[in-house]
Amino acid sequence: MREGSVTLSALTDRLTGGEADDVASQLPKGIKEAMLPTTPEAEPFGLSEFIERVARRAGVTPEQAEVGARAVMTTLREAITEGEFKDIMAQLPEEFELLVQSASSRA
Repeated sequence: MREGSVTLSALTDRLTGGEADDVASQLPKGIKEAMLPTTPEAEPFGLSEFIERVARRAGVTPEQAEVGARAVMTTLREAITEGEFKDIMAQLPEEFELLVQSASSRA
């Protein structure tokens, strides 16, 4: 599940430290460690940079990274409270909705 951890880590880069902590508190041990923030500030980057970070860190193609990111976002949405997921999405650029909508439409 390396790609999943990498995806959560890249997501953490995009969230404020407090939000990443809030999400991590709702995840099971072994997964929550991937959500530990490295800085209190969110890095400003879009969806394509997010996918590139996942691909680079996981050693996969951007296409594979996108498929994995969809799966992780779907799982994350199911694993945490609706309010917390909305808080995550509020910190992300609107284009991230495409990733989540794509995931939900395939389910």
